[in-house]
Amino acid sequence: MTAQQPIGSGFGADSTADDVLDGIDLTGKLAIVTGGYSGLGLETTRALTKAGAHVVVPARRRETAEGALSGISGVELDELDLGDLASVRAFADRFLASGRSVDFVIDNAGIMATPETRVGPGWEAQFATNHLGHFTLINRLWQALVADGGGRVISVSSSGHRRSDIRWDDLEFRQGYDKWAAYGQAKTANILFAVHLDALGKDSGVRAFALHPGGILTPLQRHLARDEMVGFGWIDADGNPINPAFKSPEQGAATQVWAATSPKLEGHGGVFLEDCEIAHPSTDDTPGVRPYAINPTAAARLWSVSADLTGENAFA
Repeated sequence: MTAQQPIGSGFGADSTADDVLDGIDLTGKLAIVTGGYSGLGLETTRALTKAGAHVVVPARRRETAEGALSGISGVELDELDLGDLASVRAFADRFLASGRSVDFVIDNAGIMATPETRVGPGWEAQFATNHLGHFTLINRLWQALVADGGGRVISVSSSGHRRSDIRWDDLEFRQGYDKWAAYGQAKTANILFAVHLDALGKDSGVRAFALHPGGILTPLQRHLARDEMVGFGWIDADGNPINPAFKSPEQGAATQVWAATSPKLEGHGGVFLEDCEIAHPSTDDTPGVRPYAINPTAAARLWSVSADLTGENAFA
């Protein structure tokens, strides 16, 4: 893990995915972008293919994905439901059978503030989908990630990680469900995953990063009532965005694209990014990452718990 401090990227909150890829040729590179057909994922797919990359988009809603991706060249569509580990394994095994290596995996798909939902053997759905599904995917794809000297893994988290540390004594919210605390725990898990994956993978050339893309109105908010978003100051009573700090989808996709491709991040890893930059640690309302989310001991503990839950561990 490198130092959690800015490196002078030259980009910022207003930068777009196209901005950070200006002058970067991704011809011959292969990316996997989960949820790469909606919201930030769609903008990420567009930007990467425009720069020459071939992008594999595994989608839970295949027909929706086909419509969203029509007209974008350099895209390959497959099926994947992150809440169903059999589906995750099947996708990964199909990809491995193709014999290809992968340069970037962007773990972009996720759910937010859902009603209490159980998947698999009764796991809380946000933790299972946002974290355990991606944990299984990366471990299953490990040979493709190391095959060509190592790729980058990008774990899309959120400032929502500030809502909850890992609830070690009640991961599954059996003692009372709170949709925002559950989201916060899942987003903290996304960061800790990148911390320990980087520690395990860097000797094989694999580096991992987590990030907050910024506030953006996308289909991620589909489980929120309009009144709730009005109360947060995100939209007005007619549904129009009013928060001046919100980004466009093109700006929101920038940090994950920068994380995947920036030459300035060579030799770095295991850190949390924000606004196309390595963020500061923060314990107050200023931007940055909570120290508990980048704690190496907690990251190793979560890896062990996740491996036990899923039965997947490429490093066992």
